[in-house]
Amino acid sequence: MPSTFTYQWDTPVYKGSTSFSTGLFIGGKFVDGVKKTTIDIINPTNGKPITSISEGTEADVDLAVEAAHKAFETTWGLNTAGSKRGDLLYKLAQLMQEHADELAAIEALDNGKTFNWAKNVDVAFSIETIKHYAGWADKVVGQVMETDERKLIYSRHEPIGVVGQIIPWNFPLLMLSWKLGPALATGNSIILKPSEFTPLTAIRMCGLISEAGFPPGSVNIVTGYGNTVGSAISSHMKIDKVAFTGSTLVGRKVMEAAAKSNLKNVTLELGGKSPNIIFDDADLDQAVNWASHGLFWNHGQACCAGTRVFVQEGIYDAFLQKFTQKVKSIKLGDPFGDAIDQGPQVSQLQYDRIMSYIDSGKAEGATVHLGGNRFGNEGYFINPTIFTDVALDMKIVKEEIFGPVGVIIKFKDAAEVLKQANDSPYGLAAAVFSKNINTALETAHKLHAGTAWVNCINQLHANVPFGGYKQSGIGRELGEYALANYTNVKAVHVNLGWKM
Repeated sequence: MPSTFTYQWDTPVYKGSTSFSTGLFIGGKFVDGVKKTTIDIINPTNGKPITSISEGTEADVDLAVEAAHKAFETTWGLNTAGSKRGDLLYKLAQLMQEHADELAAIEALDNGKTFNWAKNVDVAFSIETIKHYAGWADKVVGQVMETDERKLIYSRHEPIGVVGQIIPWNFPLLMLSWKLGPALATGNSIILKPSEFTPLTAIRMCGLISEAGFPPGSVNIVTGYGNTVGSAISSHMKIDKVAFTGSTLVGRKVMEAAAKSNLKNVTLELGGKSPNIIFDDADLDQAVNWASHGLFWNHGQACCAGTRVFVQEGIYDAFLQKFTQKVKSIKLGDPFGDAIDQGPQVSQLQYDRIMSYIDSGKAEGATVHLGGNRFGNEGYFINPTIFTDVALDMKIVKEEIFGPVGVIIKFKDAAEVLKQANDSPYGLAAAVFSKNINTALETAHKLHAGTAWVNCINQLHANVPFGGYKQSGIGRELGEYALANYTNVKAVHVNLGWKM
């Protein structure tokens, strides 16, 4: 039998406890992996183990697929009315609300984000997302098409079947809700792999999914490594669709595996190197505050982070001065500490990756205006870092760093900055700051990105689509748009008396 994880918090911001199985969740039950091996989960604040979880393998994915198919054919899919699916999703959202503090504490523990941020943003947004798709569950409808009086033709939006979902470590609960919501609303069965770095909220959610009343096998959670479980999901001949959020490099591998297997449907939400363009006429103080949020939100571990900050030459010096003071005010420390803004990076691997980019910027001649070093003596903390005097071909300008590191670039006019902002293989998001609405909208419309924020940044909502251009992905998350990822469209032709 799988082991049980029990934890007690007694901190300035949260006092409470949790206890749940650390097994794989297959067919409505927690089970050991076939090989009975485990993965250690590390606390990013000190590098020490929190607990161990069951390690899934290809054989476990096979078992999960079997359970998912059984559920889809018997107790889920077209066997469950949309209104019933909506009721179950609403119940799940209600249970998440009841356990909001616990979920936030788990999220902060294994991810490193602050408890208050996890509760007020990640958990709240996750609940909002599940509620949003609960409302959609009985509203996914087709059309009647007129041809002539001898025929009735209509379309049906039917669930695809068994879908595989692979989510990243930066927003564990939020990414789970983005994936589960539309897939369950449309009646699909799911095999989901959370990141091996941050699987605990996904595992805890299994208990709430059961309590809500979802049929066994409709949701299966298989924890494990990307090169085993992720690869098995992407290439499985009996999985009909795969959705992946993560790096562009891995996204290519997922797409290749899907093509080489059964040509399964693919949606990808991938990396970014988002430009944040600040014109001379921007509200300077607001631009500074938003730019800091855009760059250092979630410790910089966000695909849409505004890491390329373009500032027009007329306000460059004033912006840099105010921005420096703003960044200096960011308070690092224990995620369960009081008034903490930034915790550690998620893992030793990610810490080393970010520091290698900082070293690259130094080696290529950029100026470390602020930060550029670790914070504290243990854990994976990195001080917020700003580079200036950068060249556009530097690695820190071109490549996604996924940490609290950004570059400030001076520009002359709109034509110049648009060329520079769009000179990227990525196209996930962008931001524009200007009091001139014509300038702001004209710039926003010319940016090659799936999201363009005007006088704000990193604003996401459950009913608003999110996704990228170019190498930032395929398809859209959230809103009505995401439902299309999880349905097949069938046209039905009914002969009403047409004789041959």
